[in-house]
Amino acid sequence: MPHRTTQLRPFSALREAIHDGYRLPHLRADILAGITVGIIAIPLAMALAIASGVAPQYGLYTAIIAGLLTPLTGGSRYSVSGPTAAFIVILYPIASSYGLSGLLVATLMAGAMLVIMSIARLGRLIEYIPEPVTLGFTSGIAVVIATLQIKDFFGLRLESLPESYLDKVVTLLQWLPATSPAELTVGLVTLLILLLWPRLKIAVPGHLPAIACGVAASLLLTAGGASVDTIGSRFHYLLEDGSSGFGIPPILPQFQWPWLLPGPDGMPLQWNLQLLISLLPAAFSIAMLGAIESLLCAVVLDGMSGKRHHSNGELLGQGVGNLIAPWFGGITATAALARSAANFRAGARSPIAAMVHALVILFSLLALAPWLSYIPMASMAAMLLVVAWNMSEAHKVSELLRKAPNGDIIVLLVCFSLTVLVDMVVAISVGIVLAALLFMREIASMTKVTDISDNPKHVPEPLPPGWAIYKISGPLFFAAADRIFVELEQRATDHSGVVLYMDGVTILDAGGLSALRHFLAFAADSGKRVIIADLQFQPLRTVAKSGLQPITDQLAFTATLAEGVAMVQSSQRAMD
Repeated sequence: MPHRTTQLRPFSALREAIHDGYRLPHLRADILAGITVGIIAIPLAMALAIASGVAPQYGLYTAIIAGLLTPLTGGSRYSVSGPTAAFIVILYPIASSYGLSGLLVATLMAGAMLVIMSIARLGRLIEYIPEPVTLGFTSGIAVVIATLQIKDFFGLRLESLPESYLDKVVTLLQWLPATSPAELTVGLVTLLILLLWPRLKIAVPGHLPAIACGVAASLLLTAGGASVDTIGSRFHYLLEDGSSGFGIPPILPQFQWPWLLPGPDGMPLQWNLQLLISLLPAAFSIAMLGAIESLLCAVVLDGMSGKRHHSNGELLGQGVGNLIAPWFGGITATAALARSAANFRAGARSPIAAMVHALVILFSLLALAPWLSYIPMASMAAMLLVVAWNMSEAHKVSELLRKAPNGDIIVLLVCFSLTVLVDMVVAISVGIVLAALLFMREIASMTKVTDISDNPKHVPEPLPPGWAIYKISGPLFFAAADRIFVELEQRATDHSGVVLYMDGVTILDAGGLSALRHFLAFAADSGKRVIIADLQFQPLRTVAKSGLQPITDQLAFTATLAEGVAMVQSSQRAMD
């Protein structure tokens, strides 16, 4: 597969698709793929908005605005952007504390950060995040999402849930005896259809039949006197003409100032610098997760299609989508792997397919809004339970736990636990630092010292008494150098001179140089001679830059080991 370019090229995916020869058959394929993905995205966008703490129409607005602009300006040919499950754990607390207004402003700030990241050429960011970290926080997010769906799936009449995850679990367990049989039945019917539908090998996505069956079950139970919570019964809206309705307003997304929208108490927030500063950590979390998820999605699509994405262009597209969508009521958006993979499998040929998907959602908003209000909340919860399971990548987690080194297992478990119990950004930060430390420990353990004084391959003739040759193999960096040179000091105690054979030293950093200087000082104090042989390019450059020079009868440098051995032999003859 071709390499992924790091250039910043706006509209790169669309321009590349057109440059490859875009024709009418390609347009037809894109339209069909866009319709397919649009059908999948309609219920998902609503469910994800509800799970994020806002009304369902804001999820549709997100899929329309960001779903149109991101593929237009981005760098991944097949990515489909919109609300995603990964953001629920970030967005729900923001919506609870700051309302819709705070959520949209945080999205704006995150969009600006993504644009800055693209300009700073940070598109290869994903390459520096180890797989155990990624699996740990995504599986942790999946657990949190699944937990949040229990309330609606079982029809628990809870007003709200505690902030702490453990408190959430305790509260849900306490309320389980109050399960609504009708809503649980609707949820199970929807879940069963979602799980069994793929086995039928029918081209129609399973989301629509599952929701339809959930609606049918809801209507039957309601006709029998049961109470089933639906989008129409839970959400209502007020239009500019003063009329109100239930469910989703059948109107186009309207331009509005994000900071003038309702706060958590239904009243506009009093914006000031302190409030903006308090939103910065949340905005940074949104930007980081958006970058990671979008680039991961693009990498997976590269593997599926054999094409290449433009990483910085994709960050730019995500930034543009999140900068513009909030002005029309759109919440945070990023590339959605499941929808993007469905887009590719449905025959998409260019970003136009993702743009068509946005237009399909727009049409549905205008034409089907009254019907969407009949969708049960339990069906929404069932759909998100499936999303959470797919997101968890349980098979990969299981394989890593069985086959990976202990260090990787520790990183995964730490990231998973911190994501569930504390915070996703903390989990990623700690995971990356922990993975780096474990990696450094592993690399440091590979640096060895070997006595090759009696090795005829390297030393054809016996060395003079009191001399030894030590081969150093591996990087001499801060985590390994002190141990290596302390070992050399111990080994060289009874020698009058040593040759350090360093052809296997690939890296010498400041820590390694400092340890080397300490060893040379030890050798000078004890009257030992040191010959350093066969320095490679990077260590040689580091030594030269440090100003370390040969010292007569104390320190010498040779280009090869053979020259170093010859110098030892000649010095012995001179003494004789």
